[in-house]
Amino acid sequence: MTSRPSRPLPIYLAAGSIFAALAARAFITPLRIHELGGDKIQVGLLFSVFTITAAGLSLPAGFLADRFGRRSLIFFSIITGGVAQLGMAAASSVGPWYIWQLLAGIGGGASQAALFAALADAAPGRRLGRAMGWLTLSMQAGFLVGPALTGLSLQWLGLQAALAASTAFFAVALVATVFGIGSSRPAVRQEWDLAGPLRQIISRREFLPACVGLLSATLLWGTLQTFLPLYGKEQLGLPATQIGYMIALQAVANGLSRIPVGRLVDRMRRRGPLVIASLAGFAVSLAVFPHLSGFWPTTALLVLSVPLLAIVYVALGVVFSNLATDETRGVSMGIYGMVLFVGLGVGPAVFGTVMQHSGYVVGFTACAVTGLLLAGLVALRPSLPPTWRARQHGAAGPLGGNAGEL
Repeated sequence: MTSRPSRPLPIYLAAGSIFAALAARAFITPLRIHELGGDKIQVGLLFSVFTITAAGLSLPAGFLADRFGRRSLIFFSIITGGVAQLGMAAASSVGPWYIWQLLAGIGGGASQAALFAALADAAPGRRLGRAMGWLTLSMQAGFLVGPALTGLSLQWLGLQAALAASTAFFAVALVATVFGIGSSRPAVRQEWDLAGPLRQIISRREFLPACVGLLSATLLWGTLQTFLPLYGKEQLGLPATQIGYMIALQAVANGLSRIPVGRLVDRMRRRGPLVIASLAGFAVSLAVFPHLSGFWPTTALLVLSVPLLAIVYVALGVVFSNLATDETRGVSMGIYGMVLFVGLGVGPAVFGTVMQHSGYVVGFTACAVTGLLLAGLVALRPSLPPTWRARQHGAAGPLGGNAGEL
């Protein structure tokens, strides 16, 4: 079965809008839970409900995207995300938030696999790194627009109303999906065979180090982003609007780095050392982070350090895309999403508990040390073949360059 192809631009617009809604929710959630009488442990657990649910469903969602098409999964993620956001806005106690976070996690797992697979279908193989750069730039633009507009709206709205208003971002994503994203053909196989694609992808030597590197990045990033609003409020004593600006400024730096990072990833013959060095650099920055005070020093560190994780995410996005064939790419990106959401969920749950009992300095430092240890495991990865044969579309090789040396 065939269908009209997707175009990259609507994929970027849909991704940016979805992530704007998610970023607005992430910004409001700690503040709203605090307003409802919750503590840091509950904040961490709520984020973990979302991310662990998304992790568990990313792989099945990738398989369904291969079988039924990318657009169907994107539709599903938009609808479930919008309903969950409205449900959270209507909740008057912490308890119902767990249910709505569960529903949001179902949609989040679907969107991650489907958007990345749709882009890999639409982008030329030799420019996949740049296409990943533009996609993640769109996501970072969402991280900028979501908190910025939501923070601005707090001058006139309460936290509850601002969260409800942020659902409009999902409407923009819906329009982009309807008019610009093709349904993409289902996989050639008609049987419900998930084991075959999994064996193909997992058997590659690049698979395990790529998973460990992604887990390290998401532990670091998830912990920082989850507790940054509360840290700004409790430790730095900043008003909500300035916290929103801080998150927005780091998103600008993150987004502006994505295009040059994509070009760098496409040109690098050896990506492994680049990933390891970037992970280590960001972990050190996270250890320094809780020792700073004031809006500008803290924001400056965030602006200077987040491009390091941009390198990791773009490089590993290309790696996971190239682990699969055209017919199994949804499964590969589903694994990518699963590892990503596991890290985003485990980090806040574990280190949020540490922060609750021992403070921000100990919590952020423990997270940084864990990230460094995982980066060290990537450095100790098993020996890889010296060359990697380019796929039929000429894509760049995992952890290496265009069919180049690893």
